[in-house]
Amino acid sequence: MSLTQVETMPRWRRIGLWSLKALLALVFLAAGGAKLAGVPMMVENFEHLGLGQWFRYVTGTLEVIGAVMILLRTFAAFGGVLLAAIMVGATLAHLFAIPGSPIPAIVLFGLSGLVVFAHRDQVEGFARRVFDDHD
Repeated sequence: MSLTQVETMPRWRRIGLWSLKALLALVFLAAGGAKLAGVPMMVENFEHLGLGQWFRYVTGTLEVIGAVMILLRTFAAFGGVLLAAIMVGATLAHLFAIPGSPIPAIVLFGLSGLVVFAHRDQVEGFARRVFDDHD
């Protein structure tokens, strides 16, 4: 979202977007931190996946990076994309390998998608730069 768009956005919408991003950042910092700290439940969940504990560290690191990215105006959309992608994996893991409901992962996917949508101009600008025909 450009600075002009943010400044012209109604105050309630700016507060709502920042509240959403802060909540998501807290959730993903906690989840990523738990994975990196080796909380027994996380270790057990990743054992069920059968990919090894290295995958827990990668996932935890990516969750922390995504949480920080959504708080930074320049990277908010890309942080949302990263977190949404992680939640696709988490949903599939809960459906096929790990006991428990996939609903929290689906909700976090949707909320991450809202961040991407709110900052969609970042994705559009990036796509234009990458795919622009330089003739």
